[in-house]
Amino acid sequence: MTLIIDDSRPIFMQIAERIEDDIIQGRLPEESQVPSKNEFASFYQINPATAAKGVNLLVDEGILYKKRGIGMFVATGARAVLVEKRKEQFFEQYVVTMMREAEKLGISTDQLTDMIRRGDAK
Repeated sequence: MTLIIDDSRPIFMQIAERIEDDIIQGRLPEESQVPSKNEFASFYQINPATAAKGVNLLVDEGILYKKRGIGMFVATGARAVLVEKRKEQFFEQYVVTMMREAEKLGISTDQLTDMIRRGDAK
């Protein structure tokens, strides 16, 4: 587990994103057990309540679920849900922003497409 703490964002959100990344990349397959809040707290040297807040965020979204007395597990279908969520975030954060900037600069859709293809070749 590696997490570089970004002081500009809440740690619990970074914990949740780290778990999401592990699910998307297949390091935490569906129905596998997630490290406990105490394991996260110990590894990252943070308060267990902060780690729990990150885990609970994913429980609230249906990405993780609790097996009483055993721990937290990745829900079936979690990866697909997360991929769709990230695609939408990518669209909003990058594509919409890029298109607005292109419009300001007078870059046509064709020119923008050419730029993207040129970047793909690198």
